[in-house]
Amino acid sequence: MTYETVQKGLPWQEHFEDAVKLFENNEVNILTLDHDLGEDAEGIELKNGYDFVKYFCEHGLRANKIYHHTDNPVGRRDMYETLLAAQRRGFIKKDI
Repeated sequence: MTYETVQKGLPWQEHFEDAVKLFENNEVNILTLDHDLGEDAEGIELKNGYDFVKYFCEHGLRANKIYHHTDNPVGRRDMYETLLAAQRRGFIKKDI
């Protein structure tokens, strides 16, 4: 999961918590989503791209464009379908 704010030149974010902070404090132009983000030092799976998509939809966040670049086909489908459902239900803008 990476997040790019091209117009502001902010860095890419790879962790859920960092991405939330980025969206709270900046206008995000392009959101690129990876599903699998690895584990922490204790071997516990980190929050993944799908977790962020759910947060994104629940909080009505905005990015001008969203891309999926994950190699995980199930994760890609889950993220994509969740975004489409959120658009249909009015949780996120239809022009994304």
